Amino acid sequence: MIIGVPKEIKNHEYRVGMVPSSVRELTAKGHDVFVETSAGSGIGFSDQDYINVGAVILDTAAEVFAKSEMIVKVKEPQAVERAMLREDQLLFTYLHLAPDLPQTEDLIKSGAVCIAYETVTDDRGALPLLAPMSEVAGRMSIQAGAMALEKSVGGRGMLLGGVPGVEPAKVVIIGGGMVGTNAAQMAVGLGADVVILDRSIDALRRLNAQFDNKVKAIYSTADAIEKHVLEADLVIGGVLVPGAAAPKLVTKQHIASMKPGSAIVDVAIDQGGCIETSHATTHQDPTYIVDDVVHYCVANMPGAVARTSTFALNNATLPYIIKLADLGYRKALLADKHLLNGLNVMHGKVTCKEVAEALDFEFVEPTVLLN
Repeated sequence: MIIGVPKEIKNHEYRVGMVPSSVRELTAKGHDVFVETSAGSGIGFSDQDYINVGAVILDTAAEVFAKSEMIVKVKEPQAVERAMLREDQLLFTYLHLAPDLPQTEDLIKSGAVCIAYETVTDDRGALPLLAPMSEVAGRMSIQAGAMALEKSVGGRGMLLGGVPGVEPAKVVIIGGGMVGTNAAQMAVGLGADVVILDRSIDALRRLNAQFDNKVKAIYSTADAIEKHVLEADLVIGGVLVPGAAAPKLVTKQHIASMKPGSAIVDVAIDQGGCIETSHATTHQDPTYIVDDVVHYCVANMPGAVARTSTFALNNATLPYIIKLADLGYRKALLADKHLLNGLNVMHGKVTCKEVAEALDFEFVEPTVLLN
């Protein structure tokens, strides 16, 4: 198969779909890999590094898209990239379609076969290709939140862990999954007062055991969210409904009643955000203020630590890239029900039920299109 790796063009996005070591695995199997010039420069890889493992360097993204059967990216294709997709071409990347009607319409129009990292599953019901970036984003959320609490950006002027004689900040984490667990790990390490809200009793038990009761694991209800959000200095939104738009659990009224200078970090912003006042921001301009509350809602948080993030992502995606290249997408999808769950759009049809419901499209069972 011919695999293409374009340079990412989203604002301050330095990750790359494949590092040279991943390319080497594919070229060793006889696959051709085309890489756009400077695609890996943001994380310290030169064109020569890719050439050394058998890749061919092309000058433009247009050439990469035109010559490749499968496109491997990190972030959702931007409008100029979507215009380069063609019928039956395979796209393998994060998509986050549920809150993104324009992207979904363009992918439908392209006729391409679009597999989203974030809806691929495994035998445990987990999301193995989303997990690495959730780990990164969860840990980064506390760094971002600590900065958002500084006076220079409109925050309360609080140090998360306090100092002897001064109370630490109260950090409220909504969602006890991969994001929430990693956020809690960082917040506890810094000495913050940490509350995690979740609706899974099993998750709450796991969190209590993992943190040896150093966090308060609370069952999530509307009352509990309201109580703890209004007491919080920093709120982390880490709620995920796979493939679907995130539920709005923190309302405008909650935000208006929070302490002046408190902060929120909405890690769910890729799926539309779980805080009603959230809208996507960029690393170039990461925060804004609503009702004296600092909002950090960067839609590609892991891009700020691009080298760590790229290696973590490649470790997870490489086996699937190899499977798709070796078998072709039809055989690979039919042979692996978990990879099949990643299929969001194919040949002009929406094949992910959650996306179809969120955007009011007809849902087509993917096996109908594959057989």
